[in-house]
Amino acid sequence: MSTQTPSPKTPQAIRGTQDIFGPDAEAFAFVVETFERVRKLYRFRRVEMPVFEKTAVFSRSLGETTDVVSKEMYSFEDRGGESLTLRPEFTAGIARAFITDGWQQYAPLKVATHGPLFRYERPQKGRYRQFHQIDAEVIGAAEPQADVELLVMADQLLKELGIQDGVTLQLNTLGDGASREAWREALIAYFRAVKGDLSEDSQDRLERNPLRILDSKDPRDKVFTAEAPKIDDFLSDEAQDFFAKVTGGLDAAGVSWTRAPALVRGLDYYRHTAFEFVTDRLGAQGTVLGGGRYDGLMEALGGPVTPAVGWAAGIERLAMLVQPPEQQPVIALVIESDETRLLNIGTMFAKAARNSGAPVLIYNSGGVRKRYDKAKKTQPGLILTISSSEADGEFGRLSVKPQGTASAELTNSLLASPKMLMKNQFSVPEILWESVVHGGGTVSMVPGKA
Repeated sequence: MSTQTPSPKTPQAIRGTQDIFGPDAEAFAFVVETFERVRKLYRFRRVEMPVFEKTAVFSRSLGETTDVVSKEMYSFEDRGGESLTLRPEFTAGIARAFITDGWQQYAPLKVATHGPLFRYERPQKGRYRQFHQIDAEVIGAAEPQADVELLVMADQLLKELGIQDGVTLQLNTLGDGASREAWREALIAYFRAVKGDLSEDSQDRLERNPLRILDSKDPRDKVFTAEAPKIDDFLSDEAQDFFAKVTGGLDAAGVSWTRAPALVRGLDYYRHTAFEFVTDRLGAQGTVLGGGRYDGLMEALGGPVTPAVGWAAGIERLAMLVQPPEQQPVIALVIESDETRLLNIGTMFAKAARNSGAPVLIYNSGGVRKRYDKAKKTQPGLILTISSSEADGEFGRLSVKPQGTASAELTNSLLASPKMLMKNQFSVPEILWESVVHGGGTVSMVPGKA
């Protein structure tokens, strides 16, 4: 009697993660490539940050009582007993590096990065437990012009992604330290009078973080937030001037914005500008890019007083909105025979074409008809065929068949490295190769001089 070993059960993906493939992967790559191009235009230096940091980096920067620290961080002890945390955001790690790695010498420092972040929260549309962000920061610049440049950069990014329609820049000021503290005390006094009618979360936040009540989505809180004290009533002359310079700079750059008095940042180190780019195309989670000025963060991490401003945007959310550009037409290279010599010629030719900037797909498996069928399904710009030859002294023959999607760029690529390959290795005259590339035809490949 034989016993059959049961097949092992295939592990499933972890909830809140995703395997990105196909059009989704192309949209993701388009967002990253566009971000990289734009950040170079603004001369933001590329940085790469550790995926995990000491837990104190985030507990100090995000506040021990925030939901991110208390509920959402992936924290663990390493073998040495050190508490480490997978990064839930970029800013704290960049601020830590600014202090510990001597980046102060480059201030004002403009840096940008992108990569995965981790938060244990309920997955929903456009939000995952492992998610990805692009991030830009200006550290060591106290002037409102730094805020303007970051916002103009963000606006250009969204336009180059082609998603500016339906996206609104919401803007607010939190004032300087004195303005914010006066506003905070007024909010506490106002909400204390109605504490029993607030939601449980807002009652908990009342004394330690009253600004968070203003962006509560709970209907019990919204009854009172509309009449809550406004920051404008507490702004110092300096804070008013700062905000006026930010809005004036945006107007000069042609960046549209709308005032959002309820847009706040709960942590004490946030100052002055707070902003979000918001769309109505992603449901309730409509923010696609957000940020603000965080002049007090460096002190919270034990560093010197250092002004800073930055923003971040979810790549997944942006990718849901973009339409990636159409792929460049491809050269389909069909090798009709399985002869080693012809396969090697195909490899040589594909390399030469790629060196000239042309994408190439090689079809060399299955029956000849199947190879052609696969090639045509890709809707190539050109179909090239390498076939055997019975003529004496010939390595084989190469045919060029232009298709309807052929582009001048694709054709010109065959007049660069491939032309020299055909001339030097296979004795194909340049004028003959040029004629075949432009009009189609077949050339014989014979041993060349090279």
